[in-house]
Amino acid sequence: MRYATEINSMSPETIRAFPLTDFPVVEPHNDVCKLILEALENSANELDDGDILVIASKIISVSENRIMRANDVEPTERARKIALKNGFDPLHVELALRESTDVIQTKGVLITETHSGLVCNFSGIDKSNAPEGIYILLPMDSDTSAHQLRKALMKVTGKKIAVIISDTQGRPWRKGSVNVSIGCAGIAPFKYNKGKRDLYGRVLKRSTVCQVDEIAMLAEQLMGQAGQQTPVVLVRGYSYLDSEEEAKDINRPKHEDMFR
Repeated sequence: MRYATEINSMSPETIRAFPLTDFPVVEPHNDVCKLILEALENSANELDDGDILVIASKIISVSENRIMRANDVEPTERARKIALKNGFDPLHVELALRESTDVIQTKGVLITETHSGLVCNFSGIDKSNAPEGIYILLPMDSDTSAHQLRKALMKVTGKKIAVIISDTQGRPWRKGSVNVSIGCAGIAPFKYNKGKRDLYGRVLKRSTVCQVDEIAMLAEQLMGQAGQQTPVVLVRGYSYLDSEEEAKDINRPKHEDMFR
């Protein structure tokens, strides 16, 4: 296990979240750091030490040109069969297969494991909030994207912050989708409670909280899923640790996966 090494001194008593509203539509090769700084200024906010920026993966993907046009995709026979069986878009299926290392379920859903180790529907590829005929793929490496963006923001502002890249995904035992972290930098993905005492003095033998998922879920209430144009949320007042672990360490290893 790799242990956290730094402690943020912010008080945990009050956690506040500020949406960066009226964020511009991101285009391929846009400088997301610059857009965030401009949005902060327009919303009369400034970054402070300990702040956390939660950023929708879609704007990272578009800025990295992780988009595909329908005219550039030719579905394979395998993709056509899966699409026909389920009433899916064959182009969407084809792209999901290309972005996967393993196909887990094709009945009613298309659950895959992506190259980055995420297990999700359609490899996380989305058509919402995109022009007609455009498919948006997940970032190639969301942890790397988070580290690069954090470094750029800290260089300009001089503030020590954390970055979480989020995406909306379903859960195997519960209906509905939630926002989760698929990339992070400057913040440990987990909070370990092992060794702490409960209300009755018993020592906790195991208790691991995925804090970056919890923060991503908090931010989603301000981001929304439709046309809110709020892909970035500033979270302030949350006390957290930093560590060498990354969001890719959240993915459960295959030998622990009860669904395969």
